[in-house]
Amino acid sequence: MNDYNISEIYPTEKERNQLVDALLQTEGINRDKNLDYTCGVFDTNDELVGTGSCFGNTLRCLAIRDDHQGEGLMNTLVSHLISVQFQRGNTHLFVYTKVKSAPFFKDLGFTAIAQVADKLVFLENEAAGFSNYLDQLEKPQQTAGKITSIVVNANPFSLGHQYLIEKASAENDLVHLFIVSEDASLIPFAVRKQLVEQGTAHLDNIVYHTTGPYIISNSTFPSYFLKDDDTVIRTQAALDIELFIKIAQRLDLTSRYVGEEPYSQVTRIYNEIMVEKLAQVGITCHVIPRRQVADEVISASKIRLALKEDNLATVKRMVPQSTYDFFQTVAGKAIIAKIKQSTQIVHY
Repeated sequence: MNDYNISEIYPTEKERNQLVDALLQTEGINRDKNLDYTCGVFDTNDELVGTGSCFGNTLRCLAIRDDHQGEGLMNTLVSHLISVQFQRGNTHLFVYTKVKSAPFFKDLGFTAIAQVADKLVFLENEAAGFSNYLDQLEKPQQTAGKITSIVVNANPFSLGHQYLIEKASAENDLVHLFIVSEDASLIPFAVRKQLVEQGTAHLDNIVYHTTGPYIISNSTFPSYFLKDDDTVIRTQAALDIELFIKIAQRLDLTSRYVGEEPYSQVTRIYNEIMVEKLAQVGITCHVIPRRQVADEVISASKIRLALKEDNLATVKRMVPQSTYDFFQTVAGKAIIAKIKQSTQIVHY
């Protein structure tokens, strides 16, 4: 590395960022929209010969110029990004990479958690990370009977979520309820968890879980080396379900409940793949029609839009009293203010 140096590239550095984009494109990579750190590897002539980025606790958009490959620069680049992550307090790291690149990361101490055909490998730098997550999942002594599961983001918790959970609760002996714990939503995880628990407190056969980093949200799934939107959706679904199957087998799940999706193309395709993949391992996926109020399907996107527009009458129709009451508090009003400033309200 005596002939090279690594330095951060800031969003305001237009020319350097154009060089990063050009280098990534030569490697068949589009710059990920979710990045919070980017660096470049520069030679003695200050030419960009490599780049890499981070987002949260993931490494992303890694590339070395073709004529400099084989010089050990990728190893140095990844080591630099790991050092940056450690300085930020992120020690449990993840990387998504092409299948052909997976052996390189394994040599650096990463362990594969799941793979989607020939498209993608998901790895972490803690050898026992996922197995430790499985071990800490609460599993009641009673394992006989019908055991189901639901995964909710609850951004925010609505009467639709409540209806789905109540139906699963009534039709099964036990419900494992997973709350997406990644803080990438307009409503923070701690609030979403609180509202889910308050809105389901009347049910006595619910076991609550957090997803940790192992159930992936749309906002953090990497799409930078997948060729088109349809491939991105299908690959994310396949990876997510691959991980969920391992969770399901640990908890002896017999089914999973999901809401029907009349609006979001992403969720609709996801549900179709889920039904197919879970059936292959003997798990039934129940796709339940969405609850309606006043002939209108309830959706979290509609609730966020109503909050943005100060349409509290619509919010009140679509959420449990506990959720509505929260938005009357100081903390709730602060979140409404944040929603009003956002341009990303409705998910497609």
